[in-house]
Amino acid sequence: MIKAAKFRISDKPYAVDLETYRPEGSGAISAVWFRRRREAYNGPLRTVACAGELRGCLVPDLSTVESFLVTFTDGRYGGDCMARWDGTNLWSLADESARARYKKILVPMLANYPEVPPSYDGWWVFPR
Repeated sequence: MIKAAKFRISDKPYAVDLETYRPEGSGAISAVWFRRRREAYNGPLRTVACAGELRGCLVPDLSTVESFLVTFTDGRYGGDCMARWDGTNLWSLADESARARYKKILVPMLANYPEVPPSYDGWWVFPR
């Protein structure tokens, strides 16, 4: 991944919580991101805030969070979304306590679009 100098939603950027890096397996880190979605077929596009994690696939260097991010170049699967806030509704398959934690992050995140949420490092994008 590359740390972007400027936020562009078309680059599909991610903000990561550096404290949550787990090198086990192929590596994983908690992340948040914005995406554009349609409510219905041919409906208007809306910006939504998402939370979940990025999991590496064949990442060559898992030794540190920095090396994980820099050598994580395969972004074809994107992030694993655990929760999504559209300004009205929270979608999540998590239990109620996790849903409350996600809502606490996502509501102000969407309200402050496109700012990086506090305690996250962003914006990271996959190279094209």
